[in-house]
Amino acid sequence: MFILILISGTLITISSNSWLGAWIGLEINLLSFIPLIRDNNLISTEASLKYFLTQALASSILLFRIILFILNRNIINNIDNNYISIIILSRLLLKRGAAPFHFWFPNIIEGLSWNNSLILMTWQKIAPIVLISYIIVNSLIIFSIIMSVLIGSLGGLNQTSLRKLIAFSSINHLGWIIAAIQLRERIWMIYFILYSLLTFNMIYFFNLFKLSHINQLFSMFFDSKIIKFFIFLNLLSLGGLPPFLGFFSKWIVIQYVSINNQLFLIIILTVTTLITLYFYLRICYSAFIINYTENNWINSLQFNKTSKSFYIISSFISIFGIIFLPIIYLII
Repeated sequence: MFILILISGTLITISSNSWLGAWIGLEINLLSFIPLIRDNNLISTEASLKYFLTQALASSILLFRIILFILNRNIINNIDNNYISIIILSRLLLKRGAAPFHFWFPNIIEGLSWNNSLILMTWQKIAPIVLISYIIVNSLIIFSIIMSVLIGSLGGLNQTSLRKLIAFSSINHLGWIIAAIQLRERIWMIYFILYSLLTFNMIYFFNLFKLSHINQLFSMFFDSKIIKFFIFLNLLSLGGLPPFLGFFSKWIVIQYVSINNQLFLIIILTVTTLITLYFYLRICYSAFIINYTENNWINSLQFNKTSKSFYIISSFISIFGIIFLPIIYLII
């Protein structure tokens, strides 16, 4: 029930031809997501309260601007349009958790289940990103891109929690998505779809084994070693290591950014991606080198043949993305 309302709220926002209609869709989306994340424990209740307060703050400021515009257009005409666009854009960035308005995002992800974290990091991004594409303020956009990729990469260096690691990775990818928004509409859509696929593969595995910390990955040796191989290749693909699918999405963005002669932005995006790859490679190296006792009873209980086949198929698509490159270029 709440999932259907959540989907309808997003569809109302992206199909609306007015800011008031878009605000209504955002509020429907917010009010339907709160019951999903609230559970019978203190951590999820705290996360739902933080999420509600943050989103309500952004929505109230956005609604104030819309009402001001409707009641008295003369007041708006006397104000610099660029200033108004900055106010709206900053509220949308706050709603989405892009830096420097990211303070709430990792803490809320830490208190959510893996399924709700997947919704927050994928579907909940769609409506604000579409609205951000309507308002391009170059100064704020460039600043948010640089801050997002920097904080997303540096924030994951000292993390031991898988939820916070994925949250900071999401902030980093959001910076890439915002960079793609100012280039071409299809580019950010392709990047978002590929990012959602890679995130789904990782969260599907984390949820299946109820993992929460990095050290749990090291001790999980599976009956099929190919599963372990796919897990960490998915992680490297999420970080953007060539020749995986995550690399090609970044490659496309860098290619179009270079056409616009934004050399400084290319350097920032590339360096932060290397930092992200550093702690992903550190995790993968430790998992392959360190030898732990194998927990076969966990594998037999939770990783049946159906789950194994599904994970191998989805991982194959996300890892060997080189075969989809011609199709992606035809779409662009």
